[in-house]
Amino acid sequence: MSARLAGADESTQKKILDMVAAAVPSFPLSNPPPAMGRIVYRLVREVTGSYDPFKEIKDKYNRMALDIYPELKERVAQTPDRLLTALRLAIAGNIIDFGVGKSFNLEKEIDEVFTRDFAIFDYEKFKQSLNSTDQILYLADNAGEVVFDRILIEELHKDVIYAVRDKPAINDALIEDANFCGIDKLAKVVSSGSDAPGTILSSCSNEFLNYYHQAKMIISKGQGNLEGLMDKDNAPIFFLLKIKCQIIANVVGCREGDIVLKHNHTQGSR
Repeated sequence: MSARLAGADESTQKKILDMVAAAVPSFPLSNPPPAMGRIVYRLVREVTGSYDPFKEIKDKYNRMALDIYPELKERVAQTPDRLLTALRLAIAGNIIDFGVGKSFNLEKEIDEVFTRDFAIFDYEKFKQSLNSTDQILYLADNAGEVVFDRILIEELHKDVIYAVRDKPAINDALIEDANFCGIDKLAKVVSSGSDAPGTILSSCSNEFLNYYHQAKMIISKGQGNLEGLMDKDNAPIFFLLKIKCQIIANVVGCREGDIVLKHNHTQGSR
């Protein structure tokens, strides 16, 4: 998909596929999927000469989400538990993902997230952690989704460090996306230093790693970040996402389509 969006013809697409196939045998099976994604999207950039194939789509969803921002804010204001509503909206925004190869309806997702029960719901732990820290490291996922993150950040009432990808990977958010959506007015926006479609600590910058290791509370959005961090047993991470594939559902202990607020030390409920 990235190659097509970059304008590659069929022969160039085949060349990229052949190069990916050649790289697969040497790829350690113990590495999480975003590590392989890092290789794939780097090849797409190099072969096609297109730095950001998803740029147009990202801009579209950034604008679309900003258009409904006032409506989202009003939805939060009308509920007795503003924080919980903001968490649900942050999960609804997680559907803006072109890496899973499935279509989505954003308006429908926003409505459905308020009628769906959490499969894993570590809300009390989340509030306790929130009350015991002054600063949060927030790991972003996709462009467009950034606006939904903004809604949540505005309800946290804490200093936030908002970490995005260093270079394009699918439709993952970059610094320019965060700034366009107004995150820079609420938080310190930093790059993870990595171009993987997830948080792979071995590929992150020293600056990011300092924030990560010093953090008393981390909010991790989306599957890519979960795949890279779910084995970090000692990290104070809360995973916030919608489960989009059966493999992750099996790992987390729930079903595809479930919504999750999961503390790093919590086992799945099913």
